[in-house]
Amino acid sequence: MSEVSGQWADRAYIGSFTSAGGRGITTASIDLESGALTELHHTETLLPDPSYLTVTEGPGGPGSPGGHLYAVSEREMGGAAAFSLTDRDRPEPLGELTPVRGGGPTHLTIAAGHLITANYGSGSISALPVRADGTLGSHVSVHQHTGDGPETQRQEGPHAHAVVPDPSGRWLLSVDLGTDSVWIYDLRDACPEGEPLPYAEVELRPGSGPRHLVFHPDGDHAYVINELASSVTVCSWDAATGALEAVSEKATVPDSAAPERNYPSALVVSRDGRFAWSANRGHDSISLFAVAASGDSIELTGTVPCGGHWPRDLALHPSGRWLYAANERSGDVTWFGIDQVTGTPHREGTIPVTAASCVVFG
Repeated sequence: MSEVSGQWADRAYIGSFTSAGGRGITTASIDLESGALTELHHTETLLPDPSYLTVTEGPGGPGSPGGHLYAVSEREMGGAAAFSLTDRDRPEPLGELTPVRGGGPTHLTIAAGHLITANYGSGSISALPVRADGTLGSHVSVHQHTGDGPETQRQEGPHAHAVVPDPSGRWLLSVDLGTDSVWIYDLRDACPEGEPLPYAEVELRPGSGPRHLVFHPDGDHAYVINELASSVTVCSWDAATGALEAVSEKATVPDSAAPERNYPSALVVSRDGRFAWSANRGHDSISLFAVAASGDSIELTGTVPCGGHWPRDLALHPSGRWLYAANERSGDVTWFGIDQVTGTPHREGTIPVTAASCVVFG
């Protein structure tokens, strides 16, 4: 997250569910003074259900042309697609949709020369090689998770929900809602063709339903957001040995304010590690956490309305000044200014984006 010519990334790419009326991938400009979004383009029918996206930088760094955008197609027979960002306002497809041999891919990342997807429906992760020109190779390596959890309606089997490289680049962590665990994969050079190799499975509290994971800037702690328990698990992380250990767990909403069920979706941490924010579906809010200087504990200090209904994703602009909530069911993306002293988000504006599912920057 570095600056280019004094500017931060000034484009947002917004995923959506076309099966619910979304217009594919929306490109929006970002006003670098106010954080405001202005729609520029939609991919329309190029890719069905591009629910999650990731962007690689162009040769000039963030905000420069020449990067690539990658998207999952969250369908029963899931796929992934690559786009050129030579024109950052109009992502252009690079080849056809590539099958991932997994069902319902819901998250993706680029690591070890591969595009890696978390396949919620089939409870697996898939790795596709990324060629030098940004296109995707057709060879797919699939690693199947196994197990289940105590909540039979949601945990009848594995449901991989996120794939996150650790800051050292040696490991990949896959969060599985169905098995109440984090699966750790080896990304080191010894891996054949750069593909991730299963290394360990770390069990979290039964029934918690882990969904996503983010690292503290110190690289020694990770935070797992739990969809079924409406909580965040603080973990210690040792990159030298690939060891993850749960330390504590905190609720994402106050007990007095909790609805019958709340399903948190996303978690982000400030660049200086002082604050964290989570999105709450059900409570329809953004939670603010104060993070200890050591990174080993967090405290819920308040919540603010998310600006819509059912915030599926939460994204912090690389400048650290604005927070964006993709409110799926109300069909909008709302942005918030961040008080740099207290960490409190203040609603600034919104744009309509039908069935919005994620926000990334480039």
